[in-house]
Amino acid sequence: MQEHKRNAQTMTTQDRINAIKSEVTAAGNEWRRRLPWLRHNDAIGSAILLLSLSGMIASGWLYLAGAIAWWLCIPVTAFFASLTHELEHDLIHRIYFRGNAFAHNLMMGLVWLARPSTINPWIRRNLHLNHHKHSGTATDIEERAITNGEPWRLLRLLMVGDNIMSLILRVLRLRDRELRRRLMLRGFASYFPLGWLNWGSWYAFVGFHLIDGAARIAGTPIAWSAGTMSAFGVIDAVVVVLVAPNVLRTFCLHFVSSNMHYYGDVEDGNVLQQTQVLNPWWLLPAQLFCFNFGSTHGIHHFVVREPFYIRQLTAARAHKVMREMGVRFNDLGTFRRANRYGVDERASRESVEPGANTANA
Repeated sequence: MQEHKRNAQTMTTQDRINAIKSEVTAAGNEWRRRLPWLRHNDAIGSAILLLSLSGMIASGWLYLAGAIAWWLCIPVTAFFASLTHELEHDLIHRIYFRGNAFAHNLMMGLVWLARPSTINPWIRRNLHLNHHKHSGTATDIEERAITNGEPWRLLRLLMVGDNIMSLILRVLRLRDRELRRRLMLRGFASYFPLGWLNWGSWYAFVGFHLIDGAARIAGTPIAWSAGTMSAFGVIDAVVVVLVAPNVLRTFCLHFVSSNMHYYGDVEDGNVLQQTQVLNPWWLLPAQLFCFNFGSTHGIHHFVVREPFYIRQLTAARAHKVMREMGVRFNDLGTFRRANRYGVDERASRESVEPGANTANA
């Protein structure tokens, strides 16, 4: 370990990146030699998808049957939905069924159905691959869309869990009216049709219960029609079994992801500066609903084509070499610096200028 540290001080940036890649790849290959069944990516991915969908369906059915309460259904479903997010991420990198277009696209469609709060995964593929090419720069639209680079305040907290609010507020900051119009249309098209149904149900649910609750508190309860109560009975059920779990999952994932990635002063293509390992104990509840993302996603930036379950197995060995080669661990100053990599306080206080670039969309 000491030898690695001495070498790291004199190694070039690319040499340190290569050292991490080599160690992570070797760790993954070692696990495959130890457990040969890990080589069957397609079968494993299919099994995880079946488990995830079965878990979500079972949780929802138990709630609708009155066997479990809403406060249990929501986190259980959110956990299983988090697995489908990891599957989608692997699918974007074509880790499953690379030679079978039908099976590959079927998986893409099913993981989207499990997470209707997200954009079309086929559209997301281009955004995500661009994220890997230019992570942390102005053209990294994917990370900017989940609030990376924003100064921390109440507005960012609200935007973290609400994709549509984040989209609208970012587009409204743009100075060019025609650009605002085009990006708004493009954004809403990306969420069609599942996102519209998901977020429409969420806003209807929140709005109805806020109005109804406020009226009751004021002592003037509203006499809703039978049709309205019937409709919101259905909406309430849909929110508990699918929408709210994905709001919870989205908030946890975006909170962790937007703060473990750096933005704004990252050297383009320098993987050492793109991410940190973010796994303090108090983030464990959030990590539960994004499958330990803060601890393992940084590994993915170095070795892209490893499935998510392999990263869980190689994390200890990967973290050791990453630390030796200069990757940051639990840099909590990122919350104060609006996710800037540098530690210059003056630069840290600067927020992203509204409308400065199209990444704001």
